[in-house]
Amino acid sequence: MAEPWYAAGLRFACTRCGRCCSGAPGHVWLSEAEADAIAERLGLERGRFREVYTRLVWRGGEPRRSLRERGDGACVFWSRAHGCLIYELRPRQCRTWPFWASNLVSPEAWQETARDCPGIGRGPLHDAATIAALAADDGLPPR
Repeated sequence: MAEPWYAAGLRFACTRCGRCCSGAPGHVWLSEAEADAIAERLGLERGRFREVYTRLVWRGGEPRRSLRERGDGACVFWSRAHGCLIYELRPRQCRTWPFWASNLVSPEAWQETARDCPGIGRGPLHDAATIAALAADDGLPPR
């Protein structure tokens, strides 16, 4: 089996700039367990949390839960003043950024991602095995 293009590893350290959390509407997929943990932290009943902070999106014929966005496209839990308000409990999709399979298909895709993410190329070197494991379980629904 051929080594991935990132066999020597990649550097990344989150700067908490929020660029991946704001700017354009999208989906922040979360599991039911992740939703429950956030609801508990916020002191909200399960159903109330889902009603206020999430929406169901049909993807591939299946309902998937996503965090809501504000009118400006930012995640409902992103604050310009404080960053991610649920950082310790952020969904897997957020925790695995930028090591998503879609960002790792080629060096060019990685460089394109780096244009918007100042944490790419900084911080600790993540080894290829860790990167591959994160990409394999990045929290994103299959395409």
